[in-house]
Amino acid sequence: MKKKYVYIVLTKTNTVLSNLIRLIKHDEYTHASISLDNDLNTMYSFGRKHAYNPFIGCFVKENLYKGVFGFHDKLKGLVLEVEVTEEQYDKVRQLLYEFISNSDNYKYNYLGLINSLFDKESCCEDRFLCSEFVYYIINKSGIADLDKPRNLVRPQDLLDIKSVIVFKGNLKNSQIKKYNRNKFTNRYADMVKRLEELYMLQ
Repeated sequence: MKKKYVYIVLTKTNTVLSNLIRLIKHDEYTHASISLDNDLNTMYSFGRKHAYNPFIGCFVKENLYKGVFGFHDKLKGLVLEVEVTEEQYDKVRQLLYEFISNSDNYKYNYLGLINSLFDKESCCEDRFLCSEFVYYIINKSGIADLDKPRNLVRPQDLLDIKSVIVFKGNLKNSQIKKYNRNKFTNRYADMVKRLEELYMLQ
């Protein structure tokens, strides 16, 4: 059976909100996104509806070179590759489709953000924080359970999900594209190497 993967992208931007969260929580990463593409061409999260307006937030499609990310020549980030079953993968796709199809119904969870800074639960069916949304997708798909209210899940907490760190550094760096282009080749080479080692043991 072909393996399936979901990608969680953690970033640290230089926005006022990001710096405030880091000041209070001392987290290395302050934003989270989810993607089904290993090249990260399309990511999903909750953030600014318009790049220059920090006061209106909603469900958003993200790209490393557009929106708030487009303001940064360097973008500190980390990419987690989460191996999932075909059933879990299909559930992730279904949930993302529901958010995309009903995007106008969802808003940013500003109250949840304020309460999360003081470790208070505050969840709403149609309002999400960025990491709250990523965790919601992961949890509802049966991939992981962090055993805490979803608005209290910070980007940093998503590191506790069973995964492999496939990239860490400047997400604007071409190395991430190089990794993704060579991803299949590297895995194939590893498989051949293991088979050769097994052959030598015989």
